Amino acid sequence: MDMNKAREATARLIEIMDTLREKCPWDREQTFDSLRHNTIEETYELADAIVDGNMDGIKEELGDLMLHVVFYSKLGDERHAFDYTDVVNGVCDKLIYRHPHVYGDIHADTPAEVKENWEALKLRKKNRKSGTLGGVPRSLPSMVKAYRIGEKAAATGFDWRERDDVWDKVREEIAEVETEMRRGDAGDTEAEIGDLLFSLVNMCRLYGIDPEAALERTNKKFISRFNYMESKAVERGHTLHELSTDEMEELWQQAKQDL
Repeated sequence: MDMNKAREATARLIEIMDTLREKCPWDREQTFDSLRHNTIEETYELADAIVDGNMDGIKEELGDLMLHVVFYSKLGDERHAFDYTDVVNGVCDKLIYRHPHVYGDIHADTPAEVKENWEALKLRKKNRKSGTLGGVPRSLPSMVKAYRIGEKAAATGFDWRERDDVWDKVREEIAEVETEMRRGDAGDTEAEIGDLLFSLVNMCRLYGIDPEAALERTNKKFISRFNYMESKAVERGHTLHELSTDEMEELWQQAKQDL
């Protein structure tokens, strides 16, 4: 990376933000609250580009997120709370503090050891009042939140002794879901399904699988195969709902073979 060009580009973006905040009616009206949902949307658009392996898309979405960082920093500066320099220096200080194996005399030879030290340092400095799980954002999607909760709990040593032990928990939760479904209590069934999903997320964590990425992979596969079925039905002069169950199953099996 050319550091001079990076500094020039950053300064250019900050200058443009200053101009827009002064002269653009839309930008003048924005607040922390009004930008929040847009920021979440931009983050998901970046995630989509990453899943697709779209380098141009990743570059574009990173730019959009950078704009939001600069925008929030401008809003903070106007309130005399913080500015862009404070934001950048803050994260620099945090990175140095949380990497004592690089900037200090702590040894960490594996990614797992680095992660364990990272969580311990976060708990020591940031979560003394809120506890180990206090740093998990409330607004995270439930699956991502479950994964982070499992990670943070495991960092304290609260985890299965052997990862294969998680299968006993998964089987237990499946049995409890089946029991509640037979009883017909919707509230208890929902609770047990939540427990089952939580155990499955932890199973993914223990086996090094990103459950969000795994589910999205299945979503995309299902969409592709379902679209295939619809197109084949149209070729036959029908819509899907006009086909019998057996005919749809035939098309589904074709889709699985061809896609």
